[in-house]
Amino acid sequence: MGKDMLPPSDGGDSAVPVDLKKALEERYLAYALSTIMHRALPDVRDGMKPVHRRIMHTMRLLRLNPDQGFAKCARIVGDVMGKFHPHGDQSIYDALVRLAQPFMMRYPLVDGQGNFGNIDGDGAAAMRYTEARMTEVAVELLEGITEDAVDFRPTYNEEDEEPVVLPGAFPNLLCNGSSGIAVGMATSIPPHNAAEVCDAAIALIDNPDCTTDDLLKYVKGPDFPTGGVLVESPEAIREAYETGRGGFRLRARWEKEDLGRGQWQIVITEIPYGVQKSRLVEKIAELILSKKLPLLDDVRDESAEDIRLVLVPKSRTIEPNLLMESLFRLTDLEIRFPLNMNVLSRGKVPCVLSLKEVLREWLDHRRNVLLRRSRHRLGEIEKRLEILAGYLIAYLNIDEVIRIIREEDEPKQELMRRFSLTDVQAEAILNMRLRALRKLEEIEIRTEFDQLSEEKRQIEGLLGSEEKQWKTIRWEVGKVRQTFDPDKNPSLGRRRTTFGQVAEHDLEDVQQAMIEREPITVILSEKGWIRAMKGHITDLSSLSFKEGDGLKLAFHAQTTDKILMLSTGGKFLTLGADRLPGGRGHGEPVRIIVDLEADQDIVTAFPYNPDRKLLVVSYAGNGFIVPEKEVLANTRKGKQVMNVKAPDEARFCVPVEGDTVAIIGENRKLLVFPVSQIPEMARGKGVRLQRYKDGGVNDVKTFNIAEGLTWRDSADRVYTRSREELLEWTGDRAAAGRMAPKGFPRTGKFG
Repeated sequence: MGKDMLPPSDGGDSAVPVDLKKALEERYLAYALSTIMHRALPDVRDGMKPVHRRIMHTMRLLRLNPDQGFAKCARIVGDVMGKFHPHGDQSIYDALVRLAQPFMMRYPLVDGQGNFGNIDGDGAAAMRYTEARMTEVAVELLEGITEDAVDFRPTYNEEDEEPVVLPGAFPNLLCNGSSGIAVGMATSIPPHNAAEVCDAAIALIDNPDCTTDDLLKYVKGPDFPTGGVLVESPEAIREAYETGRGGFRLRARWEKEDLGRGQWQIVITEIPYGVQKSRLVEKIAELILSKKLPLLDDVRDESAEDIRLVLVPKSRTIEPNLLMESLFRLTDLEIRFPLNMNVLSRGKVPCVLSLKEVLREWLDHRRNVLLRRSRHRLGEIEKRLEILAGYLIAYLNIDEVIRIIREEDEPKQELMRRFSLTDVQAEAILNMRLRALRKLEEIEIRTEFDQLSEEKRQIEGLLGSEEKQWKTIRWEVGKVRQTFDPDKNPSLGRRRTTFGQVAEHDLEDVQQAMIEREPITVILSEKGWIRAMKGHITDLSSLSFKEGDGLKLAFHAQTTDKILMLSTGGKFLTLGADRLPGGRGHGEPVRIIVDLEADQDIVTAFPYNPDRKLLVVSYAGNGFIVPEKEVLANTRKGKQVMNVKAPDEARFCVPVEGDTVAIIGENRKLLVFPVSQIPEMARGKGVRLQRYKDGGVNDVKTFNIAEGLTWRDSADRVYTRSREELLEWTGDRAAAGRMAPKGFPRTGKFG
């Protein structure tokens, strides 16, 4: 040790300066790698994370086979923690419980006895109460582990050994899926149907150059343990499996149950994977109470062993598909399960693999296991053949062998010298029992020798031919497929998740179905504050406004309506009536709710009616007719309909309710002309409606000429002028018009 490294002898601090950035980088990288490699990502070969692998290995050592008795989970967890997995007992037990839950695992690896939780989200009983053993699927995963099929590594305290990966005769990664969050990466793989995965693997063995499309003839999509209906498009499914990234829309399975006399209810029999049933029912109940599901009256959970959620509609006239569509949008009756096949490739490299690559790596692993098991068996055969050859020599020279054993001081050396035996053969002869010296034994040894020689020849043939290896693997995969054949074993093998189409519903209808229909009165103030009062109010005198503000306009509507507003800049803005601020205060400024330019104001507002047409007029006297459904905007920014340049601005928007237009300017000149002279457009500046030397439009109105033109004066008296009386004001569009008739209000408005 250098003098400068020694701690000071005066008893002071012995701190060594460290670069904080470098130290943090090193430590965080070590933590990230540990999380990725040893906790969060599954191995592509056996589809397991270390904790699951260690649980399986421990259960094998405890001999908890499917045909044996159960052992306490506390015993299993204790052994896993003490020998292999230096983490908390609760995390190990949680992993063990999940492996036993039939609603989480498509093919459970653990057969649990006791309370292992339920689909409502209730936890399992404590580990001291529950018991477990392996299932047949787990046995398939471990098959050949004692035959040098996989590498072993020292455990954390180097007292024992654990498998690096399991032999994995069952395609566990795809069949049971996996999910986990590491550092900077995550994985999410849904469960699949074992028979389909095996079929795809066999297709890949038969044709190594097959494409994703070829494999998708067998693997149709995920197969969740809780069933459900997959409503993803075939293109999206193909893209997901091709790239290893994507997602699947999964919906609950439901049916309409007839109660007679026109009454009906909806029964949900399968809910999406990973959704807690009790939370789902609570969420639906909350939405009913908050009036966000006006079509639904009640929800009941009548589940026993099977799921049965009953939805009661508000009335029998409701369309069931529309009700369900609104539920799918608002609740977890529809989820999107992500696909992110981020796995440890070859057990070392985290990367996102496609469906073909995942199957390829699993098959390559199976080939590696086959070669290792074959070599291991070959070694055992060779050892046994060596001993059997020694036995045969002994039987042929039995008298001499007995003499040497009886008379020689070192019989082993003498036997080896006399008959050219190996050490192993001589040791085996000396260990023979006397009862084995009968004639029958010799025949049995010869038979065994011939059988083992034949097996050795076959294994050497297998190891020397890649074609034979793949043929063997194909046979092994076929054997696994038989176990999960939908026809022979429907309870385990039959596909549970089916495919469906999303019912085509007008988005507008679905939106409406999610709003409670109630009458409201919309109030807009002079300074642009808007609110919605409950009910249809007729007396507006009691309304309060901020100081210096007053009523601009008020109208009746329903919460299901859309409210259209026209700005002075010629832009139409759309608001949902259900989203308007309540009427308790003064409301909110329109500018906060929609994007309205600072120099612009609201001209008018009214409930949307898709069957109407609107006449839009600017201050300068330009105008055109636009169908109301053309002005509906889908964003906050609104829709530019009338093109106006300052100082001109949009000033009027009136519904077209007749065949004639009456327009009056600030110069009090009135012009009457047919509506047919105004063009219909979706957007533009419009055409000149009336000509002025100075000033602009004061008011505009549409009416039926047969009924005459009416207006109200300041004393609220109604005047009507017939067609004949209006002849001197009737002309063509863009004329100047004539001074308004006697009795026309001084305000210049039609009233």
